[in-house]
Amino acid sequence: MPRIYCDLVLSANGSFDLPQRAVKHIQVLRLQPGDELTLFNGLGGEYTCTIEHMGRQNVQAQTLQHLTLERENAQKIHLIVGMPANDRMDWLVEKATELGVQKITPLMTQRSVLKLQGERALKKTQHWQLIAIGACEQSGRNRIPVIEEPITLGNLLQERPSGELRFVLSTHTLASPSTLSAMDGKIIQVLSGPEGGLEPKEEDALVERGFTPLSLGSRILRAETAAIKALIDFTQKA
Repeated sequence: MPRIYCDLVLSANGSFDLPQRAVKHIQVLRLQPGDELTLFNGLGGEYTCTIEHMGRQNVQAQTLQHLTLERENAQKIHLIVGMPANDRMDWLVEKATELGVQKITPLMTQRSVLKLQGERALKKTQHWQLIAIGACEQSGRNRIPVIEEPITLGNLLQERPSGELRFVLSTHTLASPSTLSAMDGKIIQVLSGPEGGLEPKEEDALVERGFTPLSLGSRILRAETAAIKALIDFTQKA
């Protein structure tokens, strides 16, 4: 059964017009009146629905029942990632969403290739949010991760700790996620650097701000690979 994100307030046994993104999705799938689909709005659970009417520009659906299904990880992870260039950031957002990340903050550091600000940063953020929505539709998640606008390392260092457990991936330590004790359900903040890694002074500044350095092993990983490896390790640890 097709799964489609619907940015509406939904209720069981309701009839409503779908937003344009959902309409286009249904048209691409060539669904017809009477066909069933699953809708979710990111607020929890999902709704089984049937298509009542299809026009050229609109689709009307009726919700049948609300299913209180959640497919979230027990451990909430906030990924702060030095943005890889080209379409590798798109891939990273998609895979991180599938792995259950709760929030992604794109980061610009001294060695970052991709630098974004202003309208370009906003458009990229909106683009990545749509990728996350699509990954939720595909993977069965009913909660959409938050994709924040890109920030600089300086901005990050000025933030006050919010009670999250904070870690930075490093090549200068032997500790790894597998050696950590139980996280006790706290939000885990994982920072993964850009291509070429963080500058030593950047890593030192992060440690001073409460980030614990962690290693993923002796191999040199691409920026997007390191971020995904960290998510898998922390998820398995939870």
